[in-house]
Amino acid sequence: MPELSHRRRMLVLAICCMSLLIVSLDTTALNVALPAMRRELDASVAGMQWTIDAYTLVLASLLMLAGSTADRIGRRKVFMAGLVLFTLGSALCSLAPNLEALIAFRMVQAVGGSMLNPVAMSIITNTFTDPRERARAIGVWGGVVGISMAAGPVAGGILVDSVGWRSIFWVNLPVGIAALLLTWRYVPESRAHRARRPDPVGQLLVITLLGSLTYAIIEAPQKGWVSAEILLFASLAAASLAGLLVYEPRRTDPLIDLRFFHSAPFSGATVIAVSAFAGLGGFLFLNTLYLQDVRGLSALEAGLYTLPMAAMVCVLAPLSGRLVAARGPRIPLLVAGCAMAVSGLMLAAFDAETGTVSMFAAYVLFGLGFGMVNAPITNTAVSGMPRSQAGVAAAVASTSRQIGQTLGVAVIGAALAAGMSGAGSSAGATDGFVAASRPGWWIVTGCGLCVLLVGALSSGRWARDTARRTAERLAEPGTGDMDALSAAQSSAARTSS
Repeated sequence: MPELSHRRRMLVLAICCMSLLIVSLDTTALNVALPAMRRELDASVAGMQWTIDAYTLVLASLLMLAGSTADRIGRRKVFMAGLVLFTLGSALCSLAPNLEALIAFRMVQAVGGSMLNPVAMSIITNTFTDPRERARAIGVWGGVVGISMAAGPVAGGILVDSVGWRSIFWVNLPVGIAALLLTWRYVPESRAHRARRPDPVGQLLVITLLGSLTYAIIEAPQKGWVSAEILLFASLAAASLAGLLVYEPRRTDPLIDLRFFHSAPFSGATVIAVSAFAGLGGFLFLNTLYLQDVRGLSALEAGLYTLPMAAMVCVLAPLSGRLVAARGPRIPLLVAGCAMAVSGLMLAAFDAETGTVSMFAAYVLFGLGFGMVNAPITNTAVSGMPRSQAGVAAAVASTSRQIGQTLGVAVIGAALAAGMSGAGSSAGATDGFVAASRPGWWIVTGCGLCVLLVGALSSGRWARDTARRTAERLAEPGTGDMDALSAAQSSAARTSS
């Protein structure tokens, strides 16, 4: 792809951020709408989990396929197709007559969403070739997440209280159409120098693994952890994982190139992404139910309560990007892990949600941690990797985020359902809900500790050496990979000096 002017690069970044904005707004606004949707559609806790996880599950399953397809046939083409499908899915969701239809239409949304964020990140990676400029661009990208976290709950609350939960999906329509037109006009086409062949067997194994694992976790509290059905799906998930580990290394063009994981920073970024987004998914799920069902707040009031957390993400995400560009990922990851762990601990051990001041303090700490974690995840995942496989590398990072959010909602929601069932408590009983949600907050605490420990292990000199060796093995002569590798090594030398 020819070098673009600075103005054109900024415009491409803005268009890519628009796609992230509608996807993130949809998720954050939907969390605020869960109680209203549950009442209108007569849904259980498991039904609310599926409303979220049907989307994230399909998204996680298809992200790597979308990334490799974009590298093969053209990133602009796939990105535009994603915008069309996501916008269409949003329109269908707004018309859903029941819970089953809503879940199905959310899956249509997810097919489109799978073509947006990882492909947009690949476009950014190939547009901003200087490592420092790319890190700053990724910081702006992360800042959009903060904007969506700030605007999503408030906008969602206003829409739910004034028009109804269906209007949340209407917001995506004008933004999606505008992004589609701007992409067609301004985003240049790009693709990898060497086309990667499709991997239908690997794709089927990924779908089976994530689908069966999520189903087992969500449905286990109702059907029993050792019931034949749950054990069957758990076994299917284990068999699919084993199949991936055996089958993928034998392919020339695997869906998941397991050699990426020889890089300690890349592997660390994957684990950190799963942990951080599992914590976020569980945090938002528990918090939304508590504020509206237990405290009796309206959707708008619940959205306003989350503003301290969202504001921290909005402010710190760009700062984290600049810090990664100047000093590397270590400091942001350590700060993120500490803040998220302390926030979860306050809610798990000290029932911080029962006091407004302590609850806001926990919100601020979680927002601080999550605001710092996103830029180092993305930058570590794509920096130093061959540019010819940028789409796949970015898709693995995006997949890790969605897997984390899927598992966070599934596991923490299952813990909540089991706690409330065992205590015989209702969603509106304060003491019962606080007690039932405590295991979920301990899981959030564990997610923060995982970010801290893995961040420390995967950001040192030894880890950088493994990344350099991996990039050398993966680099393809004649594709520009060697130049990108030299630039990445020079950047690493500057940030470590």
